Amino acid sequence: MSTLETKVPTVAAGYGESNEKPRGGKGGQPKFIRSDMADVPVQQAAGSTLPLVITRKKGGDDSEDGNYNPFEHRKVEHPTSDLETFVHLLKGSLGSGILAMPMAFSHAGLWFGLVATFAVGTLCTYCVHILVKCAHILCRRRKIPMMGFADVAEQAFLDGPPSLNRWSRFIRFMVNTFLVIDLLGCCCIYLVFVATNVEQVVKVYVDMQWDIRMWILIVTAPLILMCLVRNLKFLTPFSMIANILMFVGIVITFIYMFSDLPAPAERPGIVAPPEWPLFFGTVIFALEGIGVVMSLENDMKNPTHFIGCPSVLNMGMGLVIGLYTLVGFFGFLKYGPETQASITLNLPLEDKLAQSVKLMIAIAIFFTFTLQFYVPVTILWKGLEHKIRPERQNISEYGLRVFLVILCGAIAVALPNLGPFISLIGAVCLSTLGMIVPAVIELAVYHEDPGYGRFKWRLWKNSGLILFGVVGFVAGTYVSILEFHAEFSGGH
Repeated sequence: MSTLETKVPTVAAGYGESNEKPRGGKGGQPKFIRSDMADVPVQQAAGSTLPLVITRKKGGDDSEDGNYNPFEHRKVEHPTSDLETFVHLLKGSLGSGILAMPMAFSHAGLWFGLVATFAVGTLCTYCVHILVKCAHILCRRRKIPMMGFADVAEQAFLDGPPSLNRWSRFIRFMVNTFLVIDLLGCCCIYLVFVATNVEQVVKVYVDMQWDIRMWILIVTAPLILMCLVRNLKFLTPFSMIANILMFVGIVITFIYMFSDLPAPAERPGIVAPPEWPLFFGTVIFALEGIGVVMSLENDMKNPTHFIGCPSVLNMGMGLVIGLYTLVGFFGFLKYGPETQASITLNLPLEDKLAQSVKLMIAIAIFFTFTLQFYVPVTILWKGLEHKIRPERQNISEYGLRVFLVILCGAIAVALPNLGPFISLIGAVCLSTLGMIVPAVIELAVYHEDPGYGRFKWRLWKNSGLILFGVVGFVAGTYVSILEFHAEFSGGH
């Protein structure tokens, strides 16, 4: 059976049929969640080396009890324990993004980067709390067992002020669009990453003066065939190989990174503010795992343990933030102004062990491309499938896959500078999905009941989050574009 036939099932039409007073509709018409709102598969976080695949949910009848508990109505074939969810959260958040953290610190300074990474990481975690808490409220309000990210956004707009109701379909489209852009952007970054590391190793043994763009084309060619595989089951071995190679490569990289460290005083504690947007975009790219959280929470045996204090989310993200800060701090301390977009590019070229690390991580990221590619293809194909005649669907899907791989290769060839590319994806997509959208969702959900609180503190808090996200979006995008312009004009 193909992956297209084993996608996330939809919410049964019976969900949401309650005696509850209609909310957010005109003329007393209730605005319940649609029967196809659970159609988006679990997303990978940027830099993940293992896709988290949601299990099939079985539909069931819901009671119309006023004290509806969505967790009691969830029917999951293989619910995950708290420990398993913790491990999945680490897999979804720890990946190639950790290799870019030293570069992020180079755009912030040693001590400012240390504080700011903790601050941004805490902010990202808090926004995940907002999203999951609002999902729980909407599930109880509409008597729906579970929702995905786009589901929560759409239903929040339907439940919010009347002025937002008409935008419910748009917010769903926007969330899915940014998820697709983010994941395809990660695929482009992977192509640049693999090509750059392979080029370094090959040049040690062969005097080839090929442009990096030629290496990107070479890496892209075999991926066109690999991405024609439609069943995730056949990609699982590649996932296992990728994780083993990534783990071994990062451990060896740590050995190089912690040897002969200079004194912290030799590195700037803080750099000029114009460089901060690149730091912000890179850290958001590395840390933001909001695409996986709803699916992880939906699969839990005890969903109430996902948020709160202590909770699976707090412990998992605390460990992730700590590891990313550790790598960023000591990576920049080790290499200083010579720090490159991926810490592996700083390893000594003449050292055989370092060469093996570059190749191991390059192979891991190469295999990860096919896994990362699966999710945006699924989202896009689900929107196109019903518009194509059944007898042409197979060839059309293969054509879509080939087109998207070629598109990723073309974008990577056009923008082969790894650093600004990472920052651009983080600033454009993940500041929107990770900060702006959760804040808007909470404003919509709390609009009528229970309200914004004393002195409208929720309104001011979420306005601040939206402003911070917008500033990060605009500044990060602007500075990244300036970096690309400098490269094209010969300024780098």
